[in-house]
Amino acid sequence: MDVLGIDIGGSGIKGAVVDCDNGALLTERKRIPTPEPATPDNVADVVQQLVQEFAWKGLIGCGFPAVVHNGVAWSAANIDPQWVGVNVADLIQKHTQQKTYVLNDADAAGIAEMRLGAGLGKNGTVLVLTFGTGIGSAVFVDGKLFPNTEFGHIEIRGKDAEKRTSDYARQKKELSWEKYALRLQEYIEKMEQLISPDHIIFGGGMIKYWDSFSMLIHARAEIYPAKLQNLAGIIGAAIYAQELEAKP
Repeated sequence: MDVLGIDIGGSGIKGAVVDCDNGALLTERKRIPTPEPATPDNVADVVQQLVQEFAWKGLIGCGFPAVVHNGVAWSAANIDPQWVGVNVADLIQKHTQQKTYVLNDADAAGIAEMRLGAGLGKNGTVLVLTFGTGIGSAVFVDGKLFPNTEFGHIEIRGKDAEKRTSDYARQKKELSWEKYALRLQEYIEKMEQLISPDHIIFGGGMIKYWDSFSMLIHARAEIYPAKLQNLAGIIGAAIYAQELEAKP
């Protein structure tokens, strides 16, 4: 089944048509900068623009940077606070006239990695972390998603972890990889104290720098780079929509 996958992020809104059977992109990935302010209607207009550029008519799966319950945003850490309480799925469906399913963006990336990427065949507790504008997290236990974990907002040194350890924070503070790796290591150790994962998968936009920092961090868990890299959010959102649509 082919589905349009959309990944809404703090800096960009990306999309592509996905073959959900194998995760292949059937179109070029398109990216439009996230509007400022990133209010509900402004963001929905950008999603509508992507749908028009793909001339898409069909199912849409959308990853969104918030806690999402039944399509409704319960938080808005890296997007306009007006989103809190908005039914994201209904709003996008209204703008695009296409049926839409929405989930947390890191959960979408995690689904892709578990179905088709670095998490394939891995049992136990798998922690997927995405590093970009913020830090996203997804937790799977024996392949089953525990949704909306939001571990980017655990407190480290009196601050949200993502304020110190996101890729955005690294760039803003112009940290060397050695200094940044110390922050990553502190974050990893905190996560191991909290949930003791068997496997940790690193993803998000920062994954393109994997060779710059991977040798500087360690964990009791096995650590892997995301195989689908920064396409995981698009692919996972599409797979999520397909799986929900297929339910009786």
